Amino acid sequence: VMKAEGEIGVTPPLGVWDPLGCLAEPVDYPRRDYRRYVELEIKHGRIAMLATVGVLTTEAGFRWPGYLSKSLDLKFADLPGGCFDSYNAVPALGWLQIVGFVIFLELAYGATDPSKEPGDVGGISWVRYDDPETKKFK
Repeated sequence: VMKAEGEIGVTPPLGVWDPLGCLAEPVDYPRRDYRRYVELEIKHGRIAMLATVGVLTTEAGFRWPGYLSKSLDLKFADLPGGCFDSYNAVPALGWLQIVGFVIFLELAYGATDPSKEPGDVGGISWVRYDDPETKKFK
């Protein structure tokens, strides 16, 4: 039985690949449904894309002007490029600020309106396709 027949990403004849039975019925608390997994997949994909852009820009030599930490005399220009080197160069308090800001964004603006499609976080200028054939093509 295809759990989400017609959903993007469902591949006949396999259907939804769910080896752990996370989408099985009945669902115990905390209740998770397929829509929530789609929202999380889109969100994590966007975060991964932003992280990739961040690594590429630091490798290309782009840096913010000014200090990352005035007390440690650490400027943004002093940060090395690369994923792990730049991660290790940022002080713990800096990571705390980054994580706190991301949590604030998640709680304040991260929830998807239940009346919209998963991932539809755009405003009135966001282009939405109601025609199923156009959606399939896009």
